[in-house]
Amino acid sequence: MARPPLAAMPEQEMLAIETRALSRRFEGRHGVHGLALEVPSGSVYGFLGPNGAGKTTTIRLLLALLRPDEGEVRIFGQRLAWNDRRALRDVGSMVETPSLYPHLSARENLEVTRRLLDGARAHIDEALAIVGLSAEADRRVRDYSLGMRQRLGIALALLHQPRLLVLDEPTNGLDPAGIVELRTLVQRMASEFGITVFLSSHLLSEVEQIATHVGVLHQGRLLFQGTPQALRAQYGDPLTIRCGDVRAVCASLVGLGEVPLALDAHTVSVNAPRRADHEINRRLVEQGHAIHAFGRSPRSLETLFFELTGPGAGA
Repeated sequence: MARPPLAAMPEQEMLAIETRALSRRFEGRHGVHGLALEVPSGSVYGFLGPNGAGKTTTIRLLLALLRPDEGEVRIFGQRLAWNDRRALRDVGSMVETPSLYPHLSARENLEVTRRLLDGARAHIDEALAIVGLSAEADRRVRDYSLGMRQRLGIALALLHQPRLLVLDEPTNGLDPAGIVELRTLVQRMASEFGITVFLSSHLLSEVEQIATHVGVLHQGRLLFQGTPQALRAQYGDPLTIRCGDVRAVCASLVGLGEVPLALDAHTVSVNAPRRADHEINRRLVEQGHAIHAFGRSPRSLETLFFELTGPGAGA
């Protein structure tokens, strides 16, 4: 899949998406407030947030389907304006369910869009090959599974050979096999074709497997942005203590100024800084506690997400 060159600066140094103070307000809803997105070119950016956080609103702003109240959007350095959408020439998107003609074949669906875009016929076969539908190209879409329809929707978004692909909850309704197919497809688009993928999702375990960068949105505000590794580094991994008397160990930890959480009858978790491990262990042993195991338990992206967006978050 050929890609047009970037004129302004080397692509690896350019942000595919950059927003500054991007805001859109709604009566009775959160909207989005002061978003400062930075999506590196070539990344798979997982845009995470609970329902109602503002993910779809953000995507509609990025695609100029909504007019912002404040702020701006830049795509590969080019400013997107309500009356100047040339920046979107490098963007393909699939928002919600793809619009398809069920009585036509996949190839015929793509041909309809190709004519509207005045693109090359060869792009149809290229798009079908990328999404793995070449062998099924002449079947009517009404006979496609949901996963195949989602892949065809992505093929439509790839037809004009974009450098940025925006996907809004692309795994909605898919069975496990369809989710795996879509995950593999997203990874290939980034690694083999250099396409930047910006996708919103609530399937955190899936995002964790494919995302090079994540943004966590809550009540319309961006709580974190960066790599999953940076997210874990910022919030750390909890100290897990297996012991004989959870209640007594919790009391001792409170006495040390920590805030322990009893996970079960024999396990305590505490968000202490790593530099405190030796001192905590020494003090617990000196106080006569029976400590059976003591160490750090890596947080999953899902755990961090719920800690960031749970009760009291963003307050």
